[in-house]
Amino acid sequence: MIKIKKTEVEWKKLLDAETYNITRKAGTERPFSGKYINEKSKGIYLCICCGNELFSSNTKFDSGTGWPSFFKPTKKNNIIEKTDSSHGIKRIEVICSNCDSHLGHVFDDGPQPTGLRYCLNSASLNFKKNNE
Repeated sequence: MIKIKKTEVEWKKLLDAETYNITRKAGTERPFSGKYINEKSKGIYLCICCGNELFSSNTKFDSGTGWPSFFKPTKKNNIIEKTDSSHGIKRIEVICSNCDSHLGHVFDDGPQPTGLRYCLNSASLNFKKNNE
């Protein structure tokens, strides 16, 4: 996989203001406002900036937090996890490994089998439904 590199000007031309703020500036959408919070269809969630396959609907669950939540990525190497100490607290940021887009954060209060909760912004994702 070739790493996608674009200038801030290029990203601004490609993305709407909210998506740019979330994916390129590590912003966050308001809870319960995202387009995928109530999505129940089967399919794959992709990075909105590059199409990298990130999470399966089979790992999505209702965390009650107001953001789409998943207990594991489709492939561990499709995401990067890095320490985020902004806002005076220590969290683990989740980033697309292909284009460095901010996706959300991962917490250790999710369901089994992983015990993880990948709490993501709908604005960072595209959804590709399975036609089965």
